[in-house]
Amino acid sequence: MTWMRCPDCEHVFTDGYFTSDAAAVIFSSTNGHQQPGAGFEQSRAVSARIVERVSHYVEAGAWLDVGFGNGSLLFTAEEWGFEPMGLDLRPSSVEGLRHLGFEARCVDVTDLDEPGRFAVISMADVLEHMPYPRAGLAAAHRLLRPDGMLFASMPNYDCAAWRLLDAVDANPYWGELEHFHNFSRRRLYALLTEHGFEPVHYTISERYRICMEVIARRVDV
Repeated sequence: MTWMRCPDCEHVFTDGYFTSDAAAVIFSSTNGHQQPGAGFEQSRAVSARIVERVSHYVEAGAWLDVGFGNGSLLFTAEEWGFEPMGLDLRPSSVEGLRHLGFEARCVDVTDLDEPGRFAVISMADVLEHMPYPRAGLAAAHRLLRPDGMLFASMPNYDCAAWRLLDAVDANPYWGELEHFHNFSRRRLYALLTEHGFEPVHYTISERYRICMEVIARRVDV
């Protein structure tokens, strides 16, 4: 993997992306901890804190989770009264979520044609996996209702914790094969603003190491 850095905005990204055939191989199987329902009780408290923060800005409606993993965020959002729906590119994950009685589709978010349906869209550790995250944010803006909220989490390369791991050559993200981007808080905020979102909340993530979480409100552009 060769990592690049934009000299203007300092965004960090790989010099290439998987072909569609290679991506199909990657998404043909699912790790055990990512299967719907796996480790739900252990994840429930962390998911609850996310849902509670989001619910301060929007109280009800359809919640779309892109790349839903073990489903914990959707399961917990349902407890708050949201109507859950999951998207994932792994067919086995979609089948597993449906088996648990939840709406799920095996489709890229950029291809989902339900404009204005969702009160909340969560992209928890998703944007860094997208070759073109701008397209993902444009899709989220289109799919959210006018007062809708976006939740996003990802590693933050511009923080002391990241630099400390770099200093001892122990940063796991430089070798993460499914990641195409590393965001800073500043660059993420700029990208959100460019695509019709107003960041309203920032915190560190409990989901993975050295990650940040942002809640942003959809605004008209």
